[in-house]
This record gives sequence, structure tokens and C-alpha cells, in this order.
Amino acid sequence: MSKDKRKTAVVTGASAGVGRVTARLFAKKGWDLGLIARGHAGLEAARREAEDLGIRALALPTDVADAEAVEHAAQQIESELGPIDLWVNNAMVSVFSPVKQMQPEEYKRVAEVTYLGVVYGTLAALKRMLPRNRGVIIQVGSALAYRSIPLQSAYCAAKHAMVGFTDSLRCELIHDHSKVRVTVVHLPALNTPQFNWTKSRMRRKAQPVPPIYQPEIAADAILWAATHKRREVFVGMPTVTAIQANKFAPGLLDRYLGNTGYDAQQYDGADNPSRPDNLWSPADRDFGAHGDFDNRAHAFSLQLWLNKNRQLLLGIGAAIGMTLWTLRHTREFSQAELKKAA
Repeated sequence: MSKDKRKTAVVTGASAGVGRVTARLFAKKGWDLGLIARGHAGLEAARREAEDLGIRALALPTDVADAEAVEHAAQQIESELGPIDLWVNNAMVSVFSPVKQMQPEEYKRVAEVTYLGVVYGTLAALKRMLPRNRGVIIQVGSALAYRSIPLQSAYCAAKHAMVGFTDSLRCELIHDHSKVRVTVVHLPALNTPQFNWTKSRMRRKAQPVPPIYQPEIAADAILWAATHKRREVFVGMPTVTAIQANKFAPGLLDRYLGNTGYDAQQYDGADNPSRPDNLWSPADRDFGAHGDFDNRAHAFSLQLWLNKNRQLLLGIGAAIGMTLWTLRHTREFSQAELKKAA
């Protein structure tokens, strides 16, 4: 992509995990990047990766829970890189803990980052996109935005709130006949470093609920959503199953998760109680994109491929149906002609 035709994307939570691979993928596609996260080490590494691919990247250490700081970052990105075409709200924090052991300030902090961080990023994007009547905002959601699980009450609540906020915004954009578009990409369990830095009160080490997918699958879905009009994108069959099953049998899922949800999120012995977490300040080293589960993570999602290609599949299905219909009626016509000849 030539420099004068490049677009600019902002990715929050860009220092590691999904944000890191998303930034890398957009850089490969020629997008200039505004990179937002708290940790300097991972953010600078993400910037170097992008610049090594020949694009412009701006690393902006920012806490998305600070609305003024997010607005300032947006100003700087537009000043140095040009108009923002895409804003990806991905930053998050969580706490692995039973509700009875959670502290009020922990709920507040998770909500400020994982929910209000989305709101502040969206407001900064809308401020610039609405006057131009173009642009895309992608909220990175989760199966947990629709089906909560034990030990992650703060995170699940924040993701539920994000969906409610986004649905309201979408209605308003329709009312205003705006060409600004908002899409939510709901992700499955991913092999990211968050399980190395999330605050935890679980007895054993934290893990994503299997089956586990590589974060590149999430980045692929986010890139696809940036260029295709879709209200929501569900990634991975477990995401689809959890969301749809919760519509029909929420009580059954309550019981199932009450019996299995604790063990499914833990593995391999006791956690290190003195390890740092990133709830209040960044665990400031370069964690990269992947967590500790490469040997258990899937690098391909058939469900996502089918989801992205559903129009093609519908077209193939229609063509097959038309062919069968034609063959059937041709046969009936031939049989009728034979009867006439007899």
C-alpha cells in the first residue's frame, strides 16, 4: 500500500496478546498504527515490529481508564499519522477470584479498564469519525460477554456492559444515518500472556478454558471485521456454543459451570503467590503475544473460516440446489415426452 493511500488504525492493549498480534497483522497489511498500552517494554517492542515492516507506528503509553489521556493520545495520533480510520478497543484487566473474596476497589478497577476503557476509546474515535462520516470501531468482546463463568465476575460484568453500550451506540448511528460502523468481535479462550499477569486467588495456576486457540485467530477476525460489514463476529465454535446455549438453557449452564468451571480454569500445581500482577500497574516487560499453552492451542478455526465465507457457501448451496432442481425437472420433462411419444 502506497504511503498516500495508507490507513491508520489505533489498537489499545497493543503491548501483548491479542493486541500485539493484531498490530503486527495490520502492519503487514500496510496500515499505520497508533499503539496504546500501559507497559513501555511491550509497547516499544510492538512499535519496532511494525516499523521493521516499513510502516509508521506511534507508541503511546496510556491507561485507557483515563479519559483525558485517551483523548490526548487520539490527538497525537491524528497529528502525526493522519485521520484515524479504525479504532480497536482491546485493552483489559481481570481478577481470578470468587466473588466472596473480591474487594470493591478491584471491581472498580476492572470496570474502569475493561468497560470504561472501551467507552473512552469509542468517544475519542467518534469525535473524529463522525464529522468525516466514515470510520470503523471494533470492540473486542468475548463469549463471556453473554455467558458468565465463575471466578471472573468482574471481567464478565465488564464485557456484558460493553455489549450494552455498543448496542445503544449502534442504534444511534442508524438513527443518524451515519456511515461510521461499529462491530463486536467475540473471542474464545486464547493462548495469551494474560494468565501470567492477571491477579489471582485461585489455588492453582490459571489457564484459559479449553479448547484453547492461538491469538492469531483473533487478529485475523479483527482484520476481517475491519473491512466487512457485520454486526458481531463470533470466533471459534466454543464461543458460538456458549452464547447460543445460554439463550435456551441458562439454568443448566449455571449448574454445569458451577461443577466444572473452577477446575477448567486451573492447572499444574500451585501458583506463585508473590508473582506481580497488572491490575494497578503494568507488569512492565515484553511478554510477547503467546502464553504458555502453545502445545495445546489450535492454530486454525473451521468455524471462523465458515463464518467469513458464509456468502460463498450460501452461493455454492444455491447453485447446487438450482442444479438439482434443473436435473429433476429435466428428468420429469423427458419422462413426459417419452409418454407422449408412446
